Amino acid sequence: MNDQQDKQTPVSPAMYTEEYFRTACEGFDEFNESEGECLSRRLSAAFALAEVMPGMTILDVGCGRGEIVRHCARLGANAFGVDYAPVAMQMARTALSGLEANAGKTGIAQADAKKLPFPDAAFDRIMMFDIVEHLHPWELDEAMHEVHRILKPNGRLVIHTAPNVWYDRYAYPVVRRFRLLTGANPETYPQDPRQFLVGHNTHVHVNEQSMWSLSRMLKRNRFEGKVWLASPPQNRRENALLAMLRKLAFGTPPLRWFFEREVFAVALKADGGQQIDA
Repeated sequence: MNDQQDKQTPVSPAMYTEEYFRTACEGFDEFNESEGECLSRRLSAAFALAEVMPGMTILDVGCGRGEIVRHCARLGANAFGVDYAPVAMQMARTALSGLEANAGKTGIAQADAKKLPFPDAAFDRIMMFDIVEHLHPWELDEAMHEVHRILKPNGRLVIHTAPNVWYDRYAYPVVRRFRLLTGANPETYPQDPRQFLVGHNTHVHVNEQSMWSLSRMLKRNRFEGKVWLASPPQNRRENALLAMLRKLAFGTPPLRWFFEREVFAVALKADGGQQIDA
């Protein structure tokens, strides 16, 4: 945006309390049980895409509790994390305590994603897990400008964001109505999808993405790569008709574009001379 007055106010860092990180932030159950030793299913899936190797220099933007930095260091990478929530600094440093002597170097800093305190071309991998949806569009563009600046020419950016905004806008109302008609508790399926499972999202999710909007954002900021959708395993016991409908919704374009709930991306600098394998 050109008009500074039109920019939405950033979410206050005070919204990100220890309660938020322990009761709402993705992977909180696993973190609470293991203090960072274990990752949630979707954090593990996103982390695997980075293909972290010993000797790499890694940055986790919006590092939160610090478990991703911890896992990078345990693989022998030099891993750094930034977050602009003060409470994240304490939690992340605690999670990094007690690392093995042969772990990579680590560092945690309080910083705004729009002004990253690192030199140009400093990182082999940059991870942005569950932060995109917390940044207004103008903030995200500024953050991506910084990511482009500090990523090495052959480096890799990995993004995970949820929910898929098309699910919230178009699929969730259908799912909610169907569930209520079949006897579900209305409190389990609130009218506002941002209150579904985790009510905190009502206040901190300001820029949820679809597969298409995330792809456009990457291209706009001089990245190229793959963007795709996924969903948690649907291990439900249900009759054959519901199982068939679920398989259709999650497995068939264009329905799956609306029903899949998570968005992943792996990208490189568009001018980096590299390609993502199909």
